[in-house]
Amino acid sequence: MNQNPEPLLHVVLHSPEIPPNTGNIGRTCVAVGAKLWLVKPLGYLLEDKYLRRAGMDYWQFLNYEVVENWEELRQRIGEEKQYWYLTKFAKKLVWDATFEPGHVLVFGSEGQGLPPEIREGNPESCLKLPMREEVRSLNLASTANTVMYEAVRQIGGLPDVS
Repeated sequence: MNQNPEPLLHVVLHSPEIPPNTGNIGRTCVAVGAKLWLVKPLGYLLEDKYLRRAGMDYWQFLNYEVVENWEELRQRIGEEKQYWYLTKFAKKLVWDATFEPGHVLVFGSEGQGLPPEIREGNPESCLKLPMREEVRSLNLASTANTVMYEAVRQIGGLPDVS
């Protein structure tokens, strides 16, 4: 694990279920300097070959932590941070948010999304990507990658990268 003092972003997967999604999100976290947080329960073991295959040669560079529950995550990251909750139930689009270094991007599980108590308790911080009604949902890794790079764009790019 790469232990940078302050990551550009914090990316939270709440109860992720599909190993390749986590692997791909982890790879993007390495690419942008984000820290990946995994909130239990996980639908797989961290040694899962599909997780490792999706993360390929990058997993050893990933700054990540696994926490037991939502409360532990909030304690570890801190209550003072800006949390953004990605959910198809949001009224606000990702493009309408203002992202800054250190912000926390929270994604739910592939099957259930974010728990209602999390998203309903924070409606002003809920965001969604626009999509046509024919689509029920987007792939978790695709959504996370899109949101991370929108945040990087707004922040002004990656430090020390041309």
